[in-house]
Amino acid sequence: MTLHLYDSARREIVEFQPLEPGQVSIYLCGPTVQSAPHLGHMRSRVNFDVLRRWLEFTGHQVRLVVNVTDIDDKILVKSAEAGRPWWAHAYLFESAFRVAFEALGVQAPTYEPRATGHIPEMIELIEALIERGHAYAAADESGDVYFDVRSWAEYGALTGQRVADMAPAEDADPRGKRDPRDFALWKGYKPGEPVTASWPSPWGRGRPGWHIECSAMAGKYLGETFDIHGGGLDLRFPHHENELAQSRAAGRGFARYWMHNAWVTMAGEKMSKSLGNTADVAAAVAKYGGRAVRLWLAGPHYRSAIELSDASLAEAAAQLARIDSFLERAAGLNAGWVAYSPAEAIPAEFSAAMDDDLATPTAMAVLFRAVKDGNVALDAGDHETAIRARISVLLMLGVFGLDPAAPEWADASAGDDLKPVVDGLVGALLEQRAQARARKDWPAADAVRDTLKNLGLKVEDTPAGPRWSLEN
Repeated sequence: MTLHLYDSARREIVEFQPLEPGQVSIYLCGPTVQSAPHLGHMRSRVNFDVLRRWLEFTGHQVRLVVNVTDIDDKILVKSAEAGRPWWAHAYLFESAFRVAFEALGVQAPTYEPRATGHIPEMIELIEALIERGHAYAAADESGDVYFDVRSWAEYGALTGQRVADMAPAEDADPRGKRDPRDFALWKGYKPGEPVTASWPSPWGRGRPGWHIECSAMAGKYLGETFDIHGGGLDLRFPHHENELAQSRAAGRGFARYWMHNAWVTMAGEKMSKSLGNTADVAAAVAKYGGRAVRLWLAGPHYRSAIELSDASLAEAAAQLARIDSFLERAAGLNAGWVAYSPAEAIPAEFSAAMDDDLATPTAMAVLFRAVKDGNVALDAGDHETAIRARISVLLMLGVFGLDPAAPEWADASAGDDLKPVVDGLVGALLEQRAQARARKDWPAADAVRDTLKNLGLKVEDTPAGPRWSLEN
């Protein structure tokens, strides 16, 4: 079978052909580390982790680069509100994200570059755009540099829009722009901002715009042309549209395929910090377990929205329990009776589903049917069929990142080894509580406290800061 994927740029299912046979390069937009992670952030990493695992299962070597945006307007604002240096604030939540990904069994990327470590590459790219006539320094001596959207005839190609029909962002600063839709490549230093959050450049001290960061880092680690660019659906415009425009305008081929996962929703709305309808990873993992949360995220098709509810997470936990029950029942059989290669043991229907734009609901149905057939075989004393079913189930679980014997889950089941993960996730919740108390948002602070209490955790405020423990 050949892998087919939905290409967001072409807006159709296409046959995936990597740039180099057997080698796949993927750039995935990572988090802006301004605050604690929520389940909406987790979906993209889990979905693309499944894609990576399937590519590797089918014999490909995957180079996955996931960036960390550790300098940004929001980080400066949030860090000032919290009363800590911006770089310490960014590192605190970068660590929280890493712990959350580990708690959901997400494999570490090949490389995870930080934006602040790639300022020279960004300046080089901006200079190339200026030389080609696609960018300009603002005439108001602010030090800002903008991409000239009207200089690039293909602007809007990713999302199928025309410049004339685009409205400028509501929070965009129009100063120094030739067109209100031009976007910032470099932001000049402003009085009152931390000097440490600025770098020297040909246009004066300043810091990069959000979009230029990803183009520069993707080019450095994956080359001027690479296979897949991924991220959440909300990033298509303006972020990915702007990335594509500035990269192509600079003469780079950039991404050959674009993939976007849909949102996690609550009450029909996209989960986001701005809406306030977030769900903490720590709370979900503590209540249902990391594998169950991952199953809930990985089971639906990546282009379908997922509605968050306790019922849906509880159902995922119940499904996982049925799978694990069969694995435990069949664990004592003599696996040496049957020897199958992975290609023989994994059902053809599963492979066909995964090659069909990662049709995970269909693939998951094949997995559950194998569990059912295995249980029937065990009841009938048909050990050979049961063993084959168990091997098949374990291989399919491996593709989904749910194999209970995999290192990421084996480590988490080792009692005390779980504490650093839980500690990091609970620490993110406590940080949210501290921020709420600092701004005197007592209902929000109490809500976090109540969440922890419902999970069986006791929070004690001490002179050294809040501490948590399990209630007796």
